[in-house]
Amino acid sequence: MAKQWKALLSAGVLALLCSQAQAQAEDQNALIKRGEYLAIAGDCGACHTEEGKAPFSGGHAISSPLGTIFSTNITPSKSAGIGNYSEAQFAAALREGVRGDGSQLYPAMPYTAYAKLSDEDVAALYTYFMRGVQPVDVQPQKTALPFPFNLRFSMAAWNWLFLDKQPFQPDAAQSAEWNRGAYLVQGLTHCSTCHTPRNFLMAEQTAKNLQGASLGTWFAPDITVTALQGKSHWTRQMLADYLATGHASNGATAGGPMLEAIDKSFSRLTPEDRHAMAVYLLPGDQADQAAVVKIGLTPVQGDDTPQASISSGEALYRNNCAACHNLAGEGLNGLPALKNHPVLDKPTADNVAMAVLQGVWPEKDQGMIAFAGSLNDAQIADITNYVMRDIGHSKVQITTDRVKTLRAGGEASPLMLVSRVGMALAGVAVILVLLWWWRRKRISR
Repeated sequence: MAKQWKALLSAGVLALLCSQAQAQAEDQNALIKRGEYLAIAGDCGACHTEEGKAPFSGGHAISSPLGTIFSTNITPSKSAGIGNYSEAQFAAALREGVRGDGSQLYPAMPYTAYAKLSDEDVAALYTYFMRGVQPVDVQPQKTALPFPFNLRFSMAAWNWLFLDKQPFQPDAAQSAEWNRGAYLVQGLTHCSTCHTPRNFLMAEQTAKNLQGASLGTWFAPDITVTALQGKSHWTRQMLADYLATGHASNGATAGGPMLEAIDKSFSRLTPEDRHAMAVYLLPGDQADQAAVVKIGLTPVQGDDTPQASISSGEALYRNNCAACHNLAGEGLNGLPALKNHPVLDKPTADNVAMAVLQGVWPEKDQGMIAFAGSLNDAQIADITNYVMRDIGHSKVQITTDRVKTLRAGGEASPLMLVSRVGMALAGVAVILVLLWWWRRKRISR
């Protein structure tokens, strides 16, 4: 009898242990899934996954005003990735810009925004990258910025000046949905890194949060509530639709870096999270009903205006653009209309010129082709100015020189010159102090 009780007890203990192990496995799987979702929301793959290579294995070239920065391998590889990181080291890299070896990261990695993340979300991300990502033992190309920016320790001073380590604090006066949207916009989706202008040290100007900024080539527009409720008259539903598809019923269509963010991140979020972001960006009693756009067959417009009497920009538009966008910019057969497009209401014509230069997903079946190889800078300026002026009724224009700059990847940053002049002056000051000290010591003898 004793043996039977012992066997039953052993079986019970074994069943309990199995049940606990299964529960722990289920908890870990749930944490991995949550971490995967957070990694998508944070758009980690956009920078750390190079086209045609293993996920998160790094090597993606990120253009910056100071030179090219290559993303790191963030797979759990112990030889090439972050496989040796503790959770505390992972958190420090994510929220403070400090690598596992103690050296500084460049703020091309948006740790200034990720600093807002909660401990729980950091733990979920750590579990995902350690347990849910396949290790890749390949070391990507090293970043080698020119002097003095190759001295990573200098970023410690930059962080001291500009890094706000305060985690996100919910606003008790706002709804749970608003706070969720604020947490996403301010932290995980790091909207300010593109949409906030920066000072000469490349730090965000917090007093101008989300008021629009040039990314060197593309322009990230003002997305403050005043701008969104302006001429383009966004609603929450329009914003949520735009984040999901890249299109909105006010005529907006995404291009450039925003289109990439929508494709790889925003479109994969839950509808609830996209709506929460819209609620945060458009607070108050904002109408939530977007206008319904009926897409049908738009007739091609005809015009018998003699070619000799039209401008160069209009002639180029007719020959290269009207087949898709129609003669007056109404769009054709579901293709985007230019008439009343929000991009024509911006303080710069850069995005129109960039769309002509690079296209909008030219590799996609219904993407806009790139004209950089078939049109010169003056022709692209002419088309851009015609679209801005005659279709958009805007006074904003672009010069041939600006198109040339955009084609080359944007303007060079003055920070390189400023830093080197500053270091030279500091060196001169040190020499003068030493000379003064030597002279004083000699006189005292």
